[in-house]
Amino acid sequence: MSNRIAPAKSPLKLASIDPRDTSGLNKDDDKLAEEMAERQKQIYDLHYLMYADNRRSLLIILQGIDASGKDGAVRYLAGGFNPQGLTIHSFKRPSDLELDHDYLWRVHQACPGRGEVAIFNRSHYEEVTVAKIHPEILAAEFLPTEIARQKDLFQQRYRQIRDFERMLAENGTVVLKLFLHISRDEQVERLEERMKDPRKHWKFSRQDLVEREFWDDYMRAFEEMIDATGTEHAPWYIIPADRKWYRNLLIGRIVAGTMKELKMEYPALPKQ
Repeated sequence: MSNRIAPAKSPLKLASIDPRDTSGLNKDDDKLAEEMAERQKQIYDLHYLMYADNRRSLLIILQGIDASGKDGAVRYLAGGFNPQGLTIHSFKRPSDLELDHDYLWRVHQACPGRGEVAIFNRSHYEEVTVAKIHPEILAAEFLPTEIARQKDLFQQRYRQIRDFERMLAENGTVVLKLFLHISRDEQVERLEERMKDPRKHWKFSRQDLVEREFWDDYMRAFEEMIDATGTEHAPWYIIPADRKWYRNLLIGRIVAGTMKELKMEYPALPKQ
């Protein structure tokens, strides 16, 4: 397998991608452990260079269904980046202040500045997935008459998101979107583990069990989201995520490989 995996291609069929895939690799292979540690070091060095160069920034967006491993992916990535230049955002239910603005307002505020890295654990993409499956969420954002007028609301949002991410890219922010793809069987195992392990009770919500009933709807929403918003300047990568070690291996390869391709350099000494 190469050090990079290709961005998602349209039309996407998640059912055709095996969430348990490991490309024939074995987690007990010492070389893989060495590579994962080396990727973190490489990411640290590249982040140091990015901070010194002060022209580019990196936004990593993690999306996936409940229990897909977003928190674990954040922990792995956070082990590589310099904490002084890293921010992590987990977008929850919008506040009253946020609801008084457009849905991208709070997202833009959380985007990284030059030399910085931001990781989004969930993001503006909830607005075209969860909001699609539970349209009652839109009642907090629009008056009923406004909703009725917006027949193509989600197509409009796809366009707005593409434009928003293009604007970020044209201003120096690399937008990297990672979809963590797990199987339905793996999800239930992880949810059961949360119920059994007292240290993970805080992560369990009965709403997660309710949302499982919408599995097929979510898969269709994810496919449409990825097809509609995957672009050259902000690509989606599908990460087979049933195996946590393989998930982290791929993420490390993608992030390090992406950063390495940037034309960054250390500034020269000021002229006397």
